[in-house]
Amino acid sequence: MILIYGIKERLNPIKGRLSDVIHGSMRDVLGMPEDKRAHRFIPMEAVDFYYPGGRSDAYTVIEINMMAGRRPETQKTLIKTLFERIETELGIRPVDVEITLHEQPPHCWGFRGMTGDEAADLKYQVKV
Repeated sequence: MILIYGIKERLNPIKGRLSDVIHGSMRDVLGMPEDKRAHRFIPMEAVDFYYPGGRSDAYTVIEINMMAGRRPETQKTLIKTLFERIETELGIRPVDVEITLHEQPPHCWGFRGMTGDEAADLKYQVKV
């Protein structure tokens, strides 16, 4: 599950393209399948979205929730790939993007009526 926050006037026009960039990065770096896209966009009013100094109104926050198991090198590659592609494909500078990875043990995930540690049919590897 990925949550993306930003000022609505800046975020709404690019949602589809940003979703494609994020999912393409997840596929290329983590091996996620094409049909494993779970993005939630949270466009906010400017008065409700405070951000650090030195940023523009393009400031975008991306929170990636995933099962634990990826190596630190893989996680860093994902973050750097996202920075690069978001800048190249959407023109948003890395200073205007904040990315956090939140990992939870598989037993803390619930989907399709089971917990993540019970799922034996995932179409992707968690330990990459």
